[in-house]
Amino acid sequence: MKKYILVLLCFLLISAKSPKSLTWVAIGDSITYLNDHPDETGNRISKGYLSLIEEKFPEIAVINKGYNGWTAVRIAQEFDKLEIPKADIYSIFLGTNDWWGGKPLGTLADYKNSTGPETVHGAFRVMIDKIRLLNPQAKIILITPMQRVDFVYINNPKNNAFGSYQDKNGQNLGDFVNAIKTIGNQEGLPVADLFHIKQMGLADLVKYKWLKNPATGQYKKYRYPDFIDVPFDPEKDEYPYPEKSINVTYDGLHPSDKGYRIIAKELYPIFERISENQ
Repeated sequence: MKKYILVLLCFLLISAKSPKSLTWVAIGDSITYLNDHPDETGNRISKGYLSLIEEKFPEIAVINKGYNGWTAVRIAQEFDKLEIPKADIYSIFLGTNDWWGGKPLGTLADYKNSTGPETVHGAFRVMIDKIRLLNPQAKIILITPMQRVDFVYINNPKNNAFGSYQDKNGQNLGDFVNAIKTIGNQEGLPVADLFHIKQMGLADLVKYKWLKNPATGQYKKYRYPDFIDVPFDPEKDEYPYPEKSINVTYDGLHPSDKGYRIIAKELYPIFERISENQ
């Protein structure tokens, strides 16, 4: 009998110390997707923000639902096909591709009135509503886009885009950020505002861009904002972001290990509160 009681007490003690299991579904674009695909970055990253948070919170199991190149509008439109499971925590890290792709931002009225996923405001309403159908008690975290300078895809330099230092299709990336923050405030959801983090400013994203001086034809290190108007020919020029140029991003858009650590650090307090309240 004493042996049975001792075994029972040990079991209860172990159970009390074991962290409660939580499931986190991370919905996003390539910045989320690449956490599990470092080979697609030329192995320029080792740990994404999902892995960093999992390490700090071992009670959380993450499911990566990042889709390379996708917009909030597209994810909202195809949400039911994506097999997004019921979970305790959901994060939505989208918006930069909507800005670049010219998706209409819409207004808060589109969110409030559930006008559908034709605008970014409407798309966020669709996603949040569908998450709440999966689990009405789920915690939802919103993550704003980062700033971005000139993106050049490491595996295909013909895939390139200018940065958020100028408007695209008459829209400013900062307006998308403000919309996400407003939606978070409307719904009482925590928002990680990456766009306004001091260490992730435009001048911090890369150390330099390696480009030909138009006057001399010689390659030169151009820092932001000096590289903005310097031409780049993806068919003839060297890749403009050699490894020594990496800072917060490795290609002007996607986070490096340093960038992912900054993102994770911004998210830690949010996950700490969620974990403590379970």
